[in-house]
Amino acid sequence: MKILVIEDDIGLSRGISYALNQEGYEIVTAFGQKSGIECYRKEKPDGVILDLNLPDGDGIDTCRRIRQESDIPILMLTARDMEIDEIMGLKSGADDYITKPFSISILKIRLENALRKYKAVSDDKGRSKFLTSENIRLDTKRFKGYRDDTELDLSMTELRLLKYFLENKNQVLLKEQILQHIWDEEGNFVEENTLSVNISRLRKKLECDNIKTIHGMGYLWEER
Repeated sequence: MKILVIEDDIGLSRGISYALNQEGYEIVTAFGQKSGIECYRKEKPDGVILDLNLPDGDGIDTCRRIRQESDIPILMLTARDMEIDEIMGLKSGADDYITKPFSISILKIRLENALRKYKAVSDDKGRSKFLTSENIRLDTKRFKGYRDDTELDLSMTELRLLKYFLENKNQVLLKEQILQHIWDEEGNFVEENTLSVNISRLRKKLECDNIKTIHGMGYLWEER
């Protein structure tokens, strides 16, 4: 698999590249927004590791521009340990968010998880199936969500969340269950805030109140 690393810190970029090379990944690198987008379009990677702070632009804008063209996994890196940065990163379409300094081992696990989930979703596209609830519909063959007949602009993570909810309507899903199913089967390395941010974003895009918060437990898709 080919991974694009967009990171302006040359030392860190080399460290990430070396570690992922050892795992069998093919690595291509870029050191800014312009070169990163050009490299993405030329190399067509299977995943992207993207720094939030770039010398010629913003990682969030870079993420949005890649998201306009692809649903491949994007892991965002930042040296700013602030919740607003994490929220902005996830809202831009990133699948995961890692604060510097971080363990290369954890980065590799998060990348593996994101690629595995993406592959599972891609494989599922080949099976014709529709999941519906009231005016919300998910086409699992093309993996697209709809409200009435309007296609929704949902990220890959939001589509996976919607699918999980529609497969378990009127059932309480514990936070731990959702985190394990969507992000990490081992239940590690993902912050709980990642879930609440993505749930909030999905609610807003669906424009419905079917996703109920069960305080102290998790969430429920209520079908009336």
